[in-house]
Amino acid sequence: MSEPNLPELIQLSPFTKALSKNVKTIKKKPFIDEQSRITVSNTVSFFALVYERIRNAVEYREEHLIRRAAIERILKRRLTLNPEGKGEAENLLRELLWAKYFATGSLGLIDSENVQKLIDIYVKMRKKLVVGQTGTKKVYYNEFLFDILTCEIEETLDPFEATKNSLFSFYMYHVLKDKIKVEQVSSAHKDTYFYVAIEKGYAKSDRSYLRYHLFSLSHKLLKDIKDTEIDHFISECPALFARLDRIIINPVVDRMTKFVRSQLPPFLILFNIINRNLSHTDELLSDKAKLWEQVDQMCREKYQQTNSRLRITAIRSLIYIFLTKMIFALILEYPLSLYLYNEVSWISIGINSLFPPILMVFIISFVRLPGEENTKRLYNRIINIIDIDTSFESTVSYLIKPPKVRKPMLIFGFTVFYSLTFIITLSLIHAGLSLLSFNLISEIIFIFFVSVVSFFAYRVKQIAKEFKLQEKDGFFSPFFDFFFMPILSIGKFFSNEIAKLNIFMVIFDFLIEAPFKLIFEVVEEWISFVRARKEEIM
Repeated sequence: MSEPNLPELIQLSPFTKALSKNVKTIKKKPFIDEQSRITVSNTVSFFALVYERIRNAVEYREEHLIRRAAIERILKRRLTLNPEGKGEAENLLRELLWAKYFATGSLGLIDSENVQKLIDIYVKMRKKLVVGQTGTKKVYYNEFLFDILTCEIEETLDPFEATKNSLFSFYMYHVLKDKIKVEQVSSAHKDTYFYVAIEKGYAKSDRSYLRYHLFSLSHKLLKDIKDTEIDHFISECPALFARLDRIIINPVVDRMTKFVRSQLPPFLILFNIINRNLSHTDELLSDKAKLWEQVDQMCREKYQQTNSRLRITAIRSLIYIFLTKMIFALILEYPLSLYLYNEVSWISIGINSLFPPILMVFIISFVRLPGEENTKRLYNRIINIIDIDTSFESTVSYLIKPPKVRKPMLIFGFTVFYSLTFIITLSLIHAGLSLLSFNLISEIIFIFFVSVVSFFAYRVKQIAKEFKLQEKDGFFSPFFDFFFMPILSIGKFFSNEIAKLNIFMVIFDFLIEAPFKLIFEVVEEWISFVRARKEEIM
């Protein structure tokens, strides 16, 4: 690929210089000596790692959120058995080391002390926060406080990545915040909403991290709260928690998040380049020739990685669907068909078993990765972002207006039209399945499978767009949306709502994990005992 014919030097903006300087000053965790290092058995670690991989396949999450979810799951189980939480920090760290959520030897006694302090503060605050509260409020307050705890534990154990991601988020926030305008919303509220949009769009934070990061903007972290301050903090919590959640679910945030995602590709490439060249970031970003080499190389690497991620994510999605939904549905299809219709159609069972994975492969096969022209657009946009010229940052490119008051008849007409898309799509599916002698049970299961697989395939396809700067709808997109959106809507409903009834999560969490991890602990202690006896002999 030929280098664009552009001037050689770039004068960096103050925001870019500050980012480059601050990233270099991030301190990594101190080296942990052998005496204070927490060690675990390789044998136990192997089986724990296998278990965690299976467990994570059952509960589909974004990859960067899996570790926090593991902290939440482990700690919730341990606090159920030991409500006071005494001595649970080291147990938590051992389980995380077993499953390779942290590298072997990367956690020590100082980490255990820091985490135990957080657990102790949480237990004290929870007791005072939930006392005298109704059942619903008690669950809500405890859940919110527990989200703060688990997020702070993860960032305490991995401060380098947490600080770096925070710097990247704030850089993107400062570069883009003036490019978006919201009518009838104050500047302070707009900036708060936009920060949450950055968290959603760039950091892909879940609700727990959104709560934690919003909380940390204006309040002390748990580790900094003194015992004498707990009562005052508790008095503020009900109003504070409700206010933060109202910000997170505000419709303006969702609209801003769409804008953030459209601006994301050049920032992702830029941040990856900075990550790779921390020692000489200024020099590289200031030289257009060197910058082009890095952008070109990084884009090609990311395009290739995207192709691999597509396959891996598609496989993970199929495993998730199979384990959590397909087995359960197929078990129902045979007995219900036999009971209600006195017969079983093996053709319908075969189609319901084979069609979903075939559909996933078919949809993914049409995904097209970015190419050379996209790389050039990313390069030019990165220059606009990092140079001292403020025209890019100050030009409003997205305007959010208050919802228009629509006429009742118009709303009724749109509602009827949208409902027709469901009726037409489902009617066509029913007609086709009737020709194949599907009964009603088999048809329901087919629609269930197709909608869930289609929704996951749609999410997988978004991976290919991660580094595409401009994505235009095709000519036939409106026609495709007309018939396909009902299926995606049904799939989203099944995935988000019925997933809450995931029987496999119940089995793993309550019937397998607790005794399984107890066995691990016994084996770990036995290995430590044998090792100690061996050292005495030597």
